[in-house]
Amino acid sequence: MTDQASLLQEEIRITPKFRVAGRVEGLFRTEAPEDFQTVAVESLELTFEGIPGDRHAGMTRKSGGREPWYPRGTEMCNERQVSILSGVELSRIADLMELDEIRPEWIGGNFMLSGIANLTRLPPRTRLVFESGTVIRIDGDNLPCRFAGEAIASNYPDREGLDLLFPQKARGLRGLVGYIEKPGVIAPGEAVTAHISEQWIYPRD
Repeated sequence: MTDQASLLQEEIRITPKFRVAGRVEGLFRTEAPEDFQTVAVESLELTFEGIPGDRHAGMTRKSGGREPWYPRGTEMCNERQVSILSGVELSRIADLMELDEIRPEWIGGNFMLSGIANLTRLPPRTRLVFESGTVIRIDGDNLPCRFAGEAIASNYPDREGLDLLFPQKARGLRGLVGYIEKPGVIAPGEAVTAHISEQWIYPRD
């Protein structure tokens, strides 16, 4: 190993892998593929395509504004099969927006979890292992958009500007997106463990 390579290794701080325990507080899905808002359900069946019949189900999806490196509508891998939210973070967003509440259904959530602090900041590659044996692999955080803000605004008709306020206040709190690594059926109240991989910050130079 060269001196430069040795120095680089010394400068990179590595955080060992660890686990965090949580619980499923609620499960939701769209009633039709064209819907955005979800409804509460007693269980969720997950396949390699996501939630069958849900808006975001599928092995592939069409690129959009989140993928400016592709022409809009390009077929690509669907790493956004499910939306995972934290009740604590939703309450924080509601406080920042001066609202009574924000429900997971309003912004298209599929999972409401508790017990995992700073859920939105879980790093990519994290595996959510459920008590049933089902596994979701986290792709990354879900950037808040005006579309979700409009859904929130529809529940507060007396407030103006909520569609634009949501993207401003919800960044870093809007939850995660991921895909199904191991299919199964999940029920509310089920334990879930976040398996967080070894982490590091890749240096620019």
